[in-house]
Amino acid sequence: MKQKIIEEDAIRLNVLAKDWEEAVRYCGEVLVETGIVEITYIDAIIKGIKKFGPYILIAPGVALPHARPEDGVIKEGICIIILQEEVAFEPGKEIKVLIGLAARDNESHIKILQKIAEVISEEESMEQLKNAKRKEEILHLFNENRGA
Repeated sequence: MKQKIIEEDAIRLNVLAKDWEEAVRYCGEVLVETGIVEITYIDAIIKGIKKFGPYILIAPGVALPHARPEDGVIKEGICIIILQEEVAFEPGKEIKVLIGLAARDNESHIKILQKIAEVISEEESMEQLKNAKRKEEILHLFNENRGA
């Protein structure tokens, strides 16, 4: 049985953001709109980045905004935001893709993280992700059983 990692309504393409904070806030708003987190989760993500730096960078051009389960997670899930133009945390640390993550606990989201790692570790799928023009392209990358 294949696991559905992401729903179509949790994907946004061609998003314009003036800086990293606006991009992360937008990402959090999509998690709120899709019923994955409470609004308090957004501020927790921003606060964490301001305190610890851009720890959410997981690959060149890719960020994984997230906070702790107790910061407002309703249910496990992700959203994906593809920016129109890259934004920088600092020079040399630019992002084009944000994968907002919400986990209920320390273990339940492992399958989601494995799928994210699978997609971002392959050059071809990374290019498809960064250059996606249709939501179906992202649904295919994350919801299909690849390499199985």
